[in-house]
Amino acid sequence: MRERLGLNLEQAQKLIMTPELRQAIVVLQLSTLELAEYVQQELQENPLLEVRDEEEVAAVDELVDDHEPFEIDWQEYFQDGSDLGYVGVPREERPEWNHQNLLTGQPTLQDHLLLQLKIAASTTRELEIGTFLIGNLDANGYLKISLKEAAACLKVSPAAVWRVLQLIQHFDPPGVGARNLTECLLLQLRQREDAPPGTEKIIRHFLTDVAEGRLTRIARRLNMSLPAVQAVVDYIRTLDPKPGRSFGGGQENRYIVPDVIIERVGRDYVVLVNDLAMPRLGINPLYQALMRQEGICDEATRRFIESKLNAAAWLIRSLEQRRLTLYRVVNCLVQEQREFLDKGIKYLKPLTMRQVAASLGIHESTVSRATANKYVQTPQGVFELKFFFASGVEKKGGAAAAESIKKMIAEAISREDAANPLTDLQLQELLQQQGIKISRRTVAKYRDEQGIPAAAKRKRY
Repeated sequence: MRERLGLNLEQAQKLIMTPELRQAIVVLQLSTLELAEYVQQELQENPLLEVRDEEEVAAVDELVDDHEPFEIDWQEYFQDGSDLGYVGVPREERPEWNHQNLLTGQPTLQDHLLLQLKIAASTTRELEIGTFLIGNLDANGYLKISLKEAAACLKVSPAAVWRVLQLIQHFDPPGVGARNLTECLLLQLRQREDAPPGTEKIIRHFLTDVAEGRLTRIARRLNMSLPAVQAVVDYIRTLDPKPGRSFGGGQENRYIVPDVIIERVGRDYVVLVNDLAMPRLGINPLYQALMRQEGICDEATRRFIESKLNAAAWLIRSLEQRRLTLYRVVNCLVQEQREFLDKGIKYLKPLTMRQVAASLGIHESTVSRATANKYVQTPQGVFELKFFFASGVEKKGGAAAAESIKKMIAEAISREDAANPLTDLQLQELLQQQGIKISRRTVAKYRDEQGIPAAAKRKRY
């Protein structure tokens, strides 16, 4: 069989990613607060854009609608199934938007400790050593540098560092400045006088057994009764293993503004896209007038105005397309998750982005971008939009979402006999009695995801 070499012509359609299309994709996936910041930047860069009231904007709509190049077909953008990604700086590298810093931050742990150090330090040298040590505490309040390393950095003796560390370990919050969990708990213990007998010994030698729920072993080794060991374990759990976590970190407090609001009106639900933080954009009529008059502008100026006019119209159309897409997606969620809105999380149904996309006649990538980084306020609380796209398990008469199964597991455990807690196998049997087909391994996974320990660790004596 002979092989032949040749040239073949083939026609194919491929989407060309223009700057305008990139902008439309960016606008679609930004949250409300991010979008407000983005629009403010565009207002500064494009002299043809200006903020208008509602009546003025309505007049501009005709100009935008008549501008043929601005038609956006979202399904066409994603027809080849390609993932166009985020255009610009990656989210993890972008700074926090100023609009989110709406709450006054708490003092940081370091601020709180430095204030106490300035009062407690008796010499300038102690203040220098203490400041260095406080700067080497992690967010939980633990010292992350050894005494020898600190002494070498400060060119002082380890004994001098140890004296200042002991000073810091008496500061508020109790347990701060510890080098490990045992020391942290003992520091707190020494500031309290209500500990049951055996507490210090159990903290020093049996923390692993406490964590694993091996109370019988502790009782046998210390010749204590099980109720006495249980009392000590209960007391230890009142201590804080991370004393620094109650302090803010400057930028940690953030206010969540819902991008969409679902309100109940009578027996129905109404979807409202929250765009109150968004300025209403229009096009400056002065530049429009310049474009209509011959001989007023040179060719370079005319090209500049025309490019900015196109950019302004694209942005206005992209904002409206984003609002419409977001409304349609959330309205579809309302129809699919009606029982959840009526009755709560136990009634959340399994749902995929592909199902929503098929229902709306758009691409799955569009649904993904429309729901990215956005929150919805519902009668059941505020949720991230992607919360509604839940996996599920088979159930008699349909399917059950993973979140609803987790809720059922948590409720069953909350009602259990503490002396005989439910095992994962028993939880599996309870769910199967309700028509839910689920494996023991999946039960254990859902339990772990909620931070609920295994039966052996929940057992009380």
